[in-house]
Parts: sequence; C-alpha cells; structure tokens
Amino acid sequence: MSDPLPPPDSDVRMRGFSRRVSVAAALRWLDAQLFTLDSEAVGPAAAGGRILARDIVSGYDVPGFERAMMDGFALRAADVAAATSATPVTLQVLGEVGPGREFPGEVTAGSCVRIMTGAPLPLGADAVVPVEKVVVNPLTGPTDTGPTDTGLSVRLSEPIATGKHVGRRGEDLQRGALVLEAGRRLRPQDLGVLSSIGIEHVPVVARPRVRLVVTGNELLPAGAPPTGVRIADANGPMLAALVARDGGLAVSSGPVPDDPEATAEA
Repeated sequence: MSDPLPPPDSDVRMRGFSRRVSVAAALRWLDAQLFTLDSEAVGPAAAGGRILARDIVSGYDVPGFERAMMDGFALRAADVAAATSATPVTLQVLGEVGPGREFPGEVTAGSCVRIMTGAPLPLGADAVVPVEKVVVNPLTGPTDTGPTDTGLSVRLSEPIATGKHVGRRGEDLQRGALVLEAGRRLRPQDLGVLSSIGIEHVPVVARPRVRLVVTGNELLPAGAPPTGVRIADANGPMLAALVARDGGLAVSSGPVPDDPEATAEA
C-alpha cells in the first residue's frame, strides 16, 4: 500500500506560485551570487575548451633561430647576384643539414649547403634557393678534401635576394609578447601556441561543480525500461550533458524519492 498523500494545505506542491519575477530580476540575482572560481593547472592536452585564468606572455622567440622555408641550398646572396642564363654561377656543395641539426661548418664565398625545410640556416648563409632553381652536377676542378666535401656543385642562372626563403627568428612570436589574454576560451590552435612556448602547465579557471537533484517517486534510473506506471529518468542525462557542454562537472546520485528528508539530503 502506498504512502498517503499529505494534506493539501501542508504540501508545498499544492500552493502554486505566490509571486513571479522577471527574467532580468532573476539574472540580477544570479550575478549577485556568482564569483570567479580558483584557478588550476592542467596539461595542454586537457586544456581545450577551458577558460584561461591569467595572461600568457611568451618567454621565447618562436622560432628561436633562422631556418629554411624551402628544400634547397643555403648560400650567400652576394655570390649569385650576377647570375644569368648566359653567365650562370657555380657553387661548391659543402654538405647538408636537416631539421634538428646544425651544420658544423660555415658557408663561405663560392659555396653552399644542401638544406631541408625547417633546418637552421648555416653560419654565413643569408638566403635559400629552392632545389627546382638549380642544376646539380659533379664538381670539377680542385675541391676541398675536408670532411664536408661532397664532390657536388650547383649551377644557378638567376640571382636571389638576401633573406629569400628564410624564416627569421621570432617571426611567429617574440619573447615578451602577450600571447593569450585571461578569460579566453582555449581553442585547439591556442593549445598549439602554448606548447610552442613551453607552457607545460596551463592555468585555467576551475570547473564549476553542479549538483543535479532529480526527484520523483515515479522515476526509474536513466536508461531503464519503463515498467508499469514508472518511467525512466530522462532529465538527468540531458542536464548532465548540458552542464558538461558549458564547462561544468555534473554530480548526481540518480533519482531522489518525493520525500522532504531525502530531498534535503540530496
């Protein structure tokens, strides 16, 4: 036998709404209750969608060195300033350098270094000519017999400007520059920027915890098959998903019976 219903005059559900407030008044009340939560540090991979808690200033130049922006040959622009199809210029290839490595020697007059995109520019070089713009041949005549001698030469038929195809130090970000401002919702590309300047722990605003209290004697756990006159909790999963969508952490123990003590405890 089910529990008897409380008398209408003692049941809050039978009293109706004694007064109503406007949406604007409700929002003002909310504003008076809300405050910014403390910050916490998370890794870049977990910071997506979170709110940045403080300004981020770069402690590094990005890139931190001059680098090649094309596959080709690093050279001195002055050496090929007079190159034409009628009077091509031949340069000795001293060696090669790829990303993450430094060339051990120096590019001097009449020489060049084969270079890959992203590799640091060798000492002495000030331009990069794309590989499509040169003809590679075996070197003829006297050669350097040192460890960097490749036995190859390149022939250029046109000049190249100083700085051509060279990425300058700090052209993406400069040390001391304001990178991201507090209050920003972090996007995927922001995480890449933070990683590029060595931010291992990202300061973000803590997520608000939202207690969900879904009440009703008629409710079964979410996802349970409806049985007789009882129905499954549909609001709980929906509200939890809305809380997660807006950056919160939903806390719920499932449906709560229509009982004052149980409701107060929840």
